[in-house]
Amino acid sequence: MHLLLYGPGRLGGAIAAAATAQGWTVTTVGRPAADGTRPAAPTADVVVDASLGSAVAGNVAHALAGGNRSFILAATGWEADQPRVRAMLAEHDAVAVVATNLSLGAALFVRLAERAAGWYGRAGAFEPSVVEWHRRGKADRPSGTARAIARRIAAVDPRWAGPDAADDPADTRPRLEVAGIRAGAAPGCHLVTFDGPGESVELRLTARDRTAYADGAVACARWLTAARRPAGLHPFDAVVDDLLDAPLAVPA
Repeated sequence: MHLLLYGPGRLGGAIAAAATAQGWTVTTVGRPAADGTRPAAPTADVVVDASLGSAVAGNVAHALAGGNRSFILAATGWEADQPRVRAMLAEHDAVAVVATNLSLGAALFVRLAERAAGWYGRAGAFEPSVVEWHRRGKADRPSGTARAIARRIAAVDPRWAGPDAADDPADTRPRLEVAGIRAGAAPGCHLVTFDGPGESVELRLTARDRTAYADGAVACARWLTAARRPAGLHPFDAVVDDLLDAPLAVPA
């Protein structure tokens, strides 16, 4: 299998190492030249974009022009370009898995936080909050994963206005508290708290390194190449659902 990688940074490097360990050939695409040009993209089985959010739309266009039709979009902060990317994929009958966080553990953590928010919301006296901590150099704040968690909490506990709620004077709900810390070299920590009058419940996800994200990218690549998927954007949850449907492997 051949993987084409945009964004050979920390995340991209981890994905490249994991794919190589699985026997994949990895080709890295560099940044455009000062005049915006770059060599044509080779055709690969799967394209991974682990670059900056501002580069995603251009990278997708570049890869599509090279005949690529299967994508993993792992960058964050490109929500404004999503309609453009969606249109390009539809035009070329191409498919992309979109993930704010490629960690399988994180995907399950988001589901766990959502289920817990429904429970504590019905209990009535618990107030949810989200705190995320990443390395100093991470650009987006709060993180894409923190925003995803907040959206899920607000969806099941409508007492709180979520991160996408419009500034409507008629909406008197308090906004769900989501805080971001940028310090040190931590690859990622997310803390969801349900705070009640006499007790506090915490759910914590801590990434030790980027291998979890790389493993998730390889799982996405396998999902894309296992069967023909409908054109358009697919959430990482679709990959996770397939993994959860598989029988539990019990050592002999």
